[in-house]
Amino acid sequence: MTDHRALVTAPFRGEGLATLETLADVVLDPWIDQQPLRIYNGEQLAERVQAEEADLLIVESDFVSGPVFDLPLVAIGSCRGDPNNVDIAAATAAGIPVLRAPGRNADAVAELTVALLLAASRGVVAGDKDVRAGDPYRGGTFPYQRYRAWEIAGRTAGIVGLGAVGRAAKWRFEGLGMRVIAYDPYNDEATHSLDDLLAEADVVSMHAMVTPETQGMIGAEQFAKMREGSVYLNLARAQLHDTDALVDALRNGPLAAAGLDHFVGERLPVDHPLCTMDNVVLTPHIGGATYDTEANHSRSIANGIAALLAGERPDNLVNPEVLS
Repeated sequence: MTDHRALVTAPFRGEGLATLETLADVVLDPWIDQQPLRIYNGEQLAERVQAEEADLLIVESDFVSGPVFDLPLVAIGSCRGDPNNVDIAAATAAGIPVLRAPGRNADAVAELTVALLLAASRGVVAGDKDVRAGDPYRGGTFPYQRYRAWEIAGRTAGIVGLGAVGRAAKWRFEGLGMRVIAYDPYNDEATHSLDDLLAEADVVSMHAMVTPETQGMIGAEQFAKMREGSVYLNLARAQLHDTDALVDALRNGPLAAAGLDHFVGERLPVDHPLCTMDNVVLTPHIGGATYDTEANHSRSIANGIAALLAGERPDNLVNPEVLS
């Protein structure tokens, strides 16, 4: 028996779950296992916490707000790099520590970045469609004619945003034989300006956070500066680029292909021009969708809770002022 009880509505597994079970009685009820989809708002979450008599709360997609902060919680864990589903100011005012999981999905997103680069540049999806339709020689053409492409070894990849995901993508690009350059005004390892990167890179890969400074940072002017035949990848957020300008750059140059894993509102209309383009590969925001991501955030949050309960200050504490 322990002195604590944890309500966990996030997927939680591996070493982190084992650690948490030594610290608290665990009620594990992940949102992701629910059919239909279940995401609690503040009122619903407070009711569930009270019903379970929990003093530790760990979430991923639920919204932690309002009445949740009236409860005697020891800590809140948000299984995200950016805990934007938690009202941090309200938690701090209530004296409740909030933990996050930085870099939890860096390797997962970087892997899908490489997958979309290869799929988009080598016509993987369109070629698969040809085979399934029994029409590899459609229009009297030969597949070798339609799908010729440049190999990526020896090309230059330009990374915009050299955070955890950007760094994970960097060594993967280098492992494929690419030269890597980067733009990030907050990282001294990035030595290129944005304009210089766009002019030099054969592949532009977006890994920046959306802020007032970065929203819409890639528009018609920036696409026009990219190299003829270049590939554009965005596995961060669609808000970083102007989608109409992207469509134009794919239709009229300089872009040869694109790979995208996010769309505003999490949806792309089926009649959108991007859906008609064989040189574009689209995935539904699944960059971080790996069991390893879940194991990573579980370990990070559980270790943070262990440190808090031992009277220490965790590295992943969002609001350290509550400890003082």
